[in-house]
Amino acid sequence: MSNDERDVILVVDDEPDFLRLLKRLIQSEINCEVFTATSAELAFEILKNNHVDLAFVDIKMPEVDGFQFLEYVRENYPWLTVIMITAYGCIEVAVKAIKEGAYDFITKPVEQDVFLLSLKKALERTKLLRENLRLRRSVQTQEAFRNIVGRSAAMQRVYELIKVVAPTDMTVLLRGESGTGKDLLARTIHELSHRKNGPYVAVNCPAVPEQILESELFGYRKGAFTHATQNKKGLFQEANGGTIFLDEIGDIEPGLQTKLLRVLQEKEIKPLGDTKTRKVDVRVIASTNQDLEKKMKEGSFREDLFYRLNVVPITVPPLRERKEDIPLLVEHFLEKYSRELRRPKKRVSPEVMEMFMRYEWKGNVRELENVIVRGVLFSMDDEIGLQHVSFQNQNGKGIFCTHVDLSLPYREAKEAVLREFHQRFIGNLLRRTGGNISQAARMCGVERQALQHLIKRYDIDVNTYRNS
Repeated sequence: MSNDERDVILVVDDEPDFLRLLKRLIQSEINCEVFTATSAELAFEILKNNHVDLAFVDIKMPEVDGFQFLEYVRENYPWLTVIMITAYGCIEVAVKAIKEGAYDFITKPVEQDVFLLSLKKALERTKLLRENLRLRRSVQTQEAFRNIVGRSAAMQRVYELIKVVAPTDMTVLLRGESGTGKDLLARTIHELSHRKNGPYVAVNCPAVPEQILESELFGYRKGAFTHATQNKKGLFQEANGGTIFLDEIGDIEPGLQTKLLRVLQEKEIKPLGDTKTRKVDVRVIASTNQDLEKKMKEGSFREDLFYRLNVVPITVPPLRERKEDIPLLVEHFLEKYSRELRRPKKRVSPEVMEMFMRYEWKGNVRELENVIVRGVLFSMDDEIGLQHVSFQNQNGKGIFCTHVDLSLPYREAKEAVLREFHQRFIGNLLRRTGGNISQAARMCGVERQALQHLIKRYDIDVNTYRNS
């Protein structure tokens, strides 16, 4: 076994001679590293700086005794196996220790065979516990990322950053365009943190008027303003022990920025109308789609607040920079909305997928999701074709996208565009009217006879829409 793979054992006792005796005994039997500590305080330092597998701890020690040590280990090092050491005549105390989480106990003076048997069984238990913990954490990580789809290199970098920062209490600033999924990433960070069992409070900052946002965040006392008829907790207090997500923080006004800075610096809030501050234990995750550096130069965003928020910045890539994820996202949304809308599982045609790969997706993943929802909703068969999808242009108008071979002669290309347009436009009208030509003509503002002519010219089967 290499040095890196050796077991690490900690012995804690206030008798130096006994520590030396146990260290020699352990190392004579197994190849391992043994740390010794004459107090629980020294042992805590060893635990912070080393990955210990097994600890032998004396029950009776000055200042911090074995029971207090056991409680600390149970909360901070759940994989660590602890064996208590006690003197004859204190067996009932040792039994109590086992009930509180110790694996076993040995008595002084130590019987070598009994001690070594307990040692080997305890090390085996530690290995099983650690593997079990590793598997549970792996499952928790997979579950936390369940709603985030993407295998591109750009998204893999985001995942790795999240895995590193999530277990800490560091403030995270998620940066990226609207629709990239910053809210999903914020929740994932919370679910992978030690605060996962605490509250998760999301605040859409631009959605709340400035004069109300302050009272929502920090709360207020009865009588603080006209309609304050009772005390109200703020969202920071609601999130105590958990995480607060400040979505689009770049939109908050300078006055509120100052008060938010105090929360980040002092970990305390002051409700409106109150004379006292209140401590809060909250992890802050913020997001923005704005250029905060530009806003700082313009004087509309405080530099000190920016640096408090920008402890760990994570930039979420736009969809156009990870187009290899589009097929995965399409499949994810098809499955999700076929189930939610109670439709048979659908697929997209090769032409639609090719168009998806060419499109710029200014609205990012959210825009793709909306397109898939409409496709699932309006397609009457198992395949979503070009006639079932539409996008938004810069003016917010719905537009159809055509798929035309640009190598065709002008007249043929023009006819192909017109045919596709009429088939999709008129088909959409007939679908909405159940195949009623008169009603479809009124909706699009043409004469019924003219619409019948177009239906015949472009080979549109009205009966298909009547049946559907």
